[in-house]
Amino acid sequence: MPERNLDFGKFGARGIKGHEAVGRRLDALAGYITTPVTARRGLLARLHYLTRTDHARIAARTAGLTVTDRTVKAWLAGTRSPSRASLAAIEQAYRTVRRENVARYLLARLNRDGRGTRVEFHPLNQSQVSRPHQRPVEFRTLNVRHWDRIVAAWAADDDQALDDAWVNDAVIDLGSQWGQFEFVTNIGFAA
Repeated sequence: MPERNLDFGKFGARGIKGHEAVGRRLDALAGYITTPVTARRGLLARLHYLTRTDHARIAARTAGLTVTDRTVKAWLAGTRSPSRASLAAIEQAYRTVRRENVARYLLARLNRDGRGTRVEFHPLNQSQVSRPHQRPVEFRTLNVRHWDRIVAAWAADDDQALDDAWVNDAVIDLGSQWGQFEFVTNIGFAA
């Protein structure tokens, strides 16, 4: 894309990539368990989520939780504690399975039968940029109607695919100034 920033932040601008902001917002909408996995309550909640049905157990194994059923039962009973590596695997498997489970629901909410969802683009922070190097940026809104590729890339946890989908399916609709919104301070939408 010709509008891509190659040297962002050279003059002091601050922000994050738009697709990262979208990923964070979708994560917030997914409603993860807030108690950390290192706390007993958080560990139990994640293990119950990953083992409550056969489908959940299969999805957890596919997502990388490859411990035996006996080990999981010992963790649930409290007779054994998972190692740090196992805690990381539990957290990763939980997030992966949760994204897969929530993706279809989020997609329906965001597409809203073809009406789409209003998205707010908050421009990058130029407070540290000297006046001659500042460029005019403004708050913009856009109604994004096609969320299929964006949500699929988010659910697959594919950063590059999410970036491509976000730019090609949403940001490019801002017109000739879409390159200004590659980096933003925040992306807001409600679903």
